[in-house]
Amino acid sequence: MSSEISPRAEVSPKAKIGNGCKIFPFAYIEDDVVIGDNCIIFPFVSILNGTRMGNSNKIHQGAVLAALPQDFNFVGEKSELILGDNNIIRENVVINRATHRGCKTVIGSNNFLMEGAHISHDTVVGNNCVFGYGTKIAGDCEIGDGAIFSSSVIANSKTRVGQYSMIQAGTTFAKDIPPYIIAGGTPIAYGGVNNTIGRSRGVDEKILKHIANAYRLVFHGQTSVFDACIQIDQQVPDSPEIRNIVEFIRGTKEGIICKL
Repeated sequence: MSSEISPRAEVSPKAKIGNGCKIFPFAYIEDDVVIGDNCIIFPFVSILNGTRMGNSNKIHQGAVLAALPQDFNFVGEKSELILGDNNIIRENVVINRATHRGCKTVIGSNNFLMEGAHISHDTVVGNNCVFGYGTKIAGDCEIGDGAIFSSSVIANSKTRVGQYSMIQAGTTFAKDIPPYIIAGGTPIAYGGVNNTIGRSRGVDEKILKHIANAYRLVFHGQTSVFDACIQIDQQVPDSPEIRNIVEFIRGTKEGIICKL
């Protein structure tokens, strides 16, 4: 099935467009672009050099994909933006490609980026994430699967967000947010286990209690978070979720968010 490309869209003949796509008038697509099958590109979208897009994505009006990095280290090197499948990119979203040659900004599959969200250079986003209105993710961040950002969240550079965590509206953070939790406030702090998402993902109730016990040691204990990891190993029954928490905390470089 061939794609439907409006004659009023500006699409480079060098761009590779898959089957079953619909490209509306006034879309702009540069030379070094690959778009998979069954994608919808709405009017006034700009898809720039370095974009590698999977299948069944919807890119809404005013979005810019593979924008040049807003990074003083950028000197024009060739880099990429990798976009998976079934993503919804709403109006005026900006996603930057990576800063250096051979590097990538990566957005997984089944993500929903609401109006005005911005994902900066070299950030890696997993699958099934939600980015609320006006959320800004700085460069070199790592976002785990299923993370939810409410409106107007600001993530500083090089921070990490663990799987299935939720960040409340208007929050700014400069340290890592571990998996499976709710975080928010000024300054940002731990607000409990994200049980709603855990249950929706099929996490057993007993495991949710173990997660809560682990975070009591981390956020309400009298030791450092690294000593808390030793206590978790000793006191909390092992599971993939508990192992994920411990490995995430031990892998932090920016530190984790503060205790209540």
